[in-house]
Amino acid sequence: MRSEGIAGSCDAAFAGVREVFEENFRARHEVGAAVAVVVDGRRVVDLWGGFADAARTRPWQADTLVNVYSTTKGMVALCAQRLVDAGKLDLDAPVARYWPEFAAAGKGSIPVRWLLSHRAGLAAVRDPLPGEALYDWHAMCRALAAEAPWWTPGEAHGYHAVTFGWLVGEVVRRIDGRSLGRYLREEVAGPLGADFHVGLPDALHARVAEMGPIPPPEPGAEGMSLAALILEDPQCLAARAFLNPPSMALGPNVPEWRRAEIPGANGHASARGVARIYGALARGEQEGVRVLSREGIERCREEQSCGQDRVLQISTRVGQGFMLSQDAPLAAFGPNPGSFGHPGAGGSVGFADPEARVGFGYVMNRMGPHILLDPRADALIDAAYAAL
Repeated sequence: MRSEGIAGSCDAAFAGVREVFEENFRARHEVGAAVAVVVDGRRVVDLWGGFADAARTRPWQADTLVNVYSTTKGMVALCAQRLVDAGKLDLDAPVARYWPEFAAAGKGSIPVRWLLSHRAGLAAVRDPLPGEALYDWHAMCRALAAEAPWWTPGEAHGYHAVTFGWLVGEVVRRIDGRSLGRYLREEVAGPLGADFHVGLPDALHARVAEMGPIPPPEPGAEGMSLAALILEDPQCLAARAFLNPPSMALGPNVPEWRRAEIPGANGHASARGVARIYGALARGEQEGVRVLSREGIERCREEQSCGQDRVLQISTRVGQGFMLSQDAPLAAFGPNPGSFGHPGAGGSVGFADPEARVGFGYVMNRMGPHILLDPRADALIDAAYAAL
């Protein structure tokens, strides 16, 4: 069906989701976006619309991919949790057991779980890095292995905005031998038939939507935006976390970004791909493909960190690699407190709700200013639960 530029399918009971999706274009300045909802393994919403470029010349298609920034972190956490399920990774073991070089600068006793829960104190690299380091896995891992923590590990948490992907991804690589992107492709996305990529092959770049810039803070908006946080103090930890290497400022619309593996920030996905993976997590398996054990799913949503985040300077709740549902209006993943997932800068989000057996995915290319959930995603989540 197609109306007002919206295409796809939507069960009659979920017509309210379609109405909100259309409203996002009319009233919330959406440019291009997609939303998908899976309930008990069945996709009940699969909608897309708008444009894949700022000039509004290229319509968003069913298979359009877009950079989802930190929504990627949920996939990194999933890969690590699968290794726990397999008995290959002990979350309480020192990181240095798997990655000996990590022990430098007094980090020998930091356990793996503190990487997943943003408690390791490694949210940024102090020394300025060359721009090309962003796209060089081994350069970033060497820099992080040599880095000293910014705070006493374990005593507080602070969002490891980009470093999370290299830190956890290198543990996965040291144990399994495959890169994080390859592991995700061969063990999760491929078997599920889910369009979610870390390290995008050049052959798929033509399917990627152009991502807009981070906007300035909205006048009168509540809370501090990411842009405002960095502009207020260019030397703050948040600025260093997001802008070292400085090539982060080049953004995601370059081939170097798309083809590199930057698992804290550069996943490329469709909404249906995000929802399919989280739908499988909501019930443990999808069409015979088991992504995690029941025990693994419970691990994902065990609270590890709660309170003031030293990087984002807001209160957050974090599990073992996943964000947990926050108090509204920050990032409530539906009404059930046991939901878990991850938002991405600018608006994208994916989450699983095992109680309702819901998997949700929303992706877009007009970035909003909010640190966690964007009002566009919030409205879609509310509409989806109203239909259950």
